[in-house]
Amino acid sequence: MTNLPGTKPRTGNAASTSRPPRIGLLGTGPWAERTHAPALAAHPGVEFSGVWGRRPEAAAALAAACGTRAYEDADALFAASDAVALALPPDVQAPLAARAAAAGCHVILDKPVATSVASARALADAVTAAGVASIVFCTLRFAEPTARWIEEQAAAGGWFLGEAHWLGSLFAADSDSTYAASPWRREKGGLWDVGPHVLSVYLPVLGDVTSVTCAAGPADTRHLVLRHSSGASSTATLTLSAPPGASEAALSLYGERGRATMPGWDGALGAFGAAVDALLEAIRTGEPHSCDVRFGARLTEILAEAEAAVATELRAGPAGEERTARP
Repeated sequence: MTNLPGTKPRTGNAASTSRPPRIGLLGTGPWAERTHAPALAAHPGVEFSGVWGRRPEAAAALAAACGTRAYEDADALFAASDAVALALPPDVQAPLAARAAAAGCHVILDKPVATSVASARALADAVTAAGVASIVFCTLRFAEPTARWIEEQAAAGGWFLGEAHWLGSLFAADSDSTYAASPWRREKGGLWDVGPHVLSVYLPVLGDVTSVTCAAGPADTRHLVLRHSSGASSTATLTLSAPPGASEAALSLYGERGRATMPGWDGALGAFGAAVDALLEAIRTGEPHSCDVRFGARLTEILAEAEAAVATELRAGPAGEERTARP
């Protein structure tokens, strides 16, 4: 591997310390095509070592567009890389990321890292056991100016309440988004797709979640009420089924200094480049990043608890009768 200061050398895959770290990509869908691949190709500090996908023809096309190589075998890409980024459905991602870590590759994971607590914890254990660095690409933690805003609010403290809503229109009747066909998003909804974004802001500012309440709204809409270790409480309304005219993402904090509203951010491309920088820094220093695989596993634990609360509500129905859960 590229032996940046503080990294653990990997046997059987040594690399010259003079060349940039090699980062490969697993995944060929719209998220990989629009964010991960162009960011890796443009990053001045890394070598884009190749692409693997479940559809070899898609991997070949994406690799050609970015001037790198396609791999038909994921393990071959691991052997040719010092790190890999994953842009795959969460429950496809988790076992592949564990394999990559076992092969000595540092990992940039997508959120959520998995949709089952057991899988998320197993992945975190695998990454820890391998001694590799990890980053979970929660966009708001790496985008500017949201990343700076989160740090400032965490340092300020004194927060009493958080209020958030993330109203996506991915599943609206007239949506033409390429992400709308994603099977895992259809199954898990806004709770799992946009919930990690909100939690990735709340936890570093308000502290870990100590209790979770969750209620169902229209379609995939979920209403979260959280208590935090700081004593603050927070709410979040999450959906991918809002009418396009109502689509919006916002988060505000209330406390000793009044109200602080999270600023907007400029897309995911620059944020992913910043996530790559964060991984390189974690490799160099040997210090885990605060948004690493353990943090990702904690997000899965919270979301799974919320999902279980909704399932109990939907089974019971308004009068306590068993009824079929809504999509």
